[in-house]
Amino acid sequence: MAKSREANRGVMINKNLVIIGGGPAGLAAAKSAYDAGERDIVILERQSELGGILNQCIHNGFGLHTFKEELTGPEYAARYIVEVQSRGIEYKLDTTVLSISNDKVVTAVNETDGLIKYQAKAVIVACGCRERPRGGINVAGSRCAGIFSAGTAQKLINIDGYMPGKEVVILGSGDIGLIMARRMTFEGAKVKAVVELMPYSSGLNRNIVQCLKDFDIPLLFSHTVVDIKGDGRVSGVVIAQVDEKLNPIMSTAQEIKCDTLLLSIGLVPEKELAEKAGVKVSPVTGGAIVDESMMTSVEGIFECGNVLHVHDLVDFVSKESEDAGASAARYIQDGIKADEKVSIVGADGVRYVVPHYLSKSANLDKLQLKMRVSNVFKNKRLVAEIDGEEVLSKKKQIVTPGEMESIVLTAEQIKRIQKGEKLTLRLKD
Repeated sequence: MAKSREANRGVMINKNLVIIGGGPAGLAAAKSAYDAGERDIVILERQSELGGILNQCIHNGFGLHTFKEELTGPEYAARYIVEVQSRGIEYKLDTTVLSISNDKVVTAVNETDGLIKYQAKAVIVACGCRERPRGGINVAGSRCAGIFSAGTAQKLINIDGYMPGKEVVILGSGDIGLIMARRMTFEGAKVKAVVELMPYSSGLNRNIVQCLKDFDIPLLFSHTVVDIKGDGRVSGVVIAQVDEKLNPIMSTAQEIKCDTLLLSIGLVPEKELAEKAGVKVSPVTGGAIVDESMMTSVEGIFECGNVLHVHDLVDFVSKESEDAGASAARYIQDGIKADEKVSIVGADGVRYVVPHYLSKSANLDKLQLKMRVSNVFKNKRLVAEIDGEEVLSKKKQIVTPGEMESIVLTAEQIKRIQKGEKLTLRLKD
């Protein structure tokens, strides 16, 4: 179906399923919900095209899990856009969602329709995440030009055709920062260093190799930027080592001459819409607390993708979102009744686990638990325990915060867990 253009002007529209976000998560959720039997769907996307952040990710490396081939970001997005369009799923572009109520009224606005209100039977929040800005860290110095988030620099080069600078320092070793180190180098810039506060990278190891080591770009662990120099435009940054408490050791300070500072200092889930609807949010992930169906604490509101927790691979976003879409369709058709739940928590090196709960009545063939660790650990066992009793153990040669870990529970293990009260994931020797 072509883009919807009806002029509703604030009239309440009944819609079975409203999906907020037309990026990889929203597209996968819509496709899955449709295939599960739900036809009354609308996707609301604030950008002028479907595809989300993938449209500016022109590098390859996407799709190896989902499509068994290597694609660029736009190619990966196009696969799902075709799937959505071929099913005739309605979508509205240039449409900003203003609010979601706890009774699932979604209020949005666009230039064509004005104010739009949907009374939904189910809502899937799939609006992704945003970059943490300079204001999110304590860095002294001038408020001069030449300071960009890594994602903004990526858009400037790949979409708008502008070069942010020629001599670059990157603060933070997240995947976007690593990829932009390579991208800036391809465009003729000199990337002088990637500076990382922690003693480990928050990005994928393959990106460290392919984006830094292959181009002899230094990666300085346990360092940070303590001052930004420049009058009108960045002229240099002062970096220093940090101690075990992450405080700068000023005696180690050194200035690096540059005209551009890129910030790759973390991603923050766009939690505000769900939070205002009364959805309970995890203080660790910044996203909603969900059960095995991806349903939040507010019945009928589901969450998936980077708004739930920040993923390292879009393939994992798609799989999780397909699960959410199928669950939302099932909720609309049959309802998902309130039920006793087993809590799922992380401990001893496991920072968080998603989902956070397992319904005791859920009838599942398998359940994937996704988690991140708090540090780099070697030669450990990733253990699942129900009320202290071990139900699964997986040997791990190395685990790092930058790479998501997962385990898959079998139907037999799930039934065993459902008899307990708390499932704990932890690392053991």
